[in-house]
Amino acid sequence: MDIKGSVALVTGTNRGIGRAFARALLEHGTAKIYAGVRDPPTVADQDVTPLRLDVTKPEKIAEAAAVAGDVTIVINNAGIASTGTGLLEGAFDGARRAMEVNYFGTWAVSRAFAPILARNGGGALVNLLSLASWVGQPLFPGYASAKAAQWSLTDALRQGLREQGTLVIGVHAGLWTPTSVPGWTRQRSARPTWPSRPSRPWPTTKSKSSPTRRPGGSRPPCRSLSTVPGQ
Repeated sequence: MDIKGSVALVTGTNRGIGRAFARALLEHGTAKIYAGVRDPPTVADQDVTPLRLDVTKPEKIAEAAAVAGDVTIVINNAGIASTGTGLLEGAFDGARRAMEVNYFGTWAVSRAFAPILARNGGGALVNLLSLASWVGQPLFPGYASAKAAQWSLTDALRQGLREQGTLVIGVHAGLWTPTSVPGWTRQRSARPTWPSRPSRPWPTTKSKSSPTRRPGGSRPPCRSLSTVPGQ
């Protein structure tokens, strides 16, 4: 997948990681970027194309897909932290909202734009996940569970969109700041190392003709990148 000359949609583009995605795409030669946001006037950057998009509203997603029919890269970045639901107490409203935005929102946008990617040669679908996708988090179980579900969805999309030639990538992000993402490096990772528990990497076997595999011979669930600041 060549970024130079591509047309990209980035959801949640008006700040933070979404804006960093847009700036990086422009630096690498993307010809056009649709900035998918709920309120287009809030997009400050003049070199992107604001696009009204609410990932929780099917009619808004359909309208956006009708406008952005030239897209070759879709980055599902829109999401919420939603830390209001405790593991053993508190209302489930925050957790349900996290699932609605992070999981169902990603699913709905991917459904709407998959045919567009197919018509335009396959392209790429990138889902912003989290290191919390891998390990349960008692302090913010709603967010972590939504991200784990989103990771499973990413694997399903990888399998389902393979025949149309769409590259599906999951980006497992680490710490970030709400306004910028300085000093980030990307590295291929199969599993994170957590300070509170020993790392237990999956046993693997290798052959000359195939990539690293998990037990049973299955391929890794999706092409994943972990992003860790300051390394």
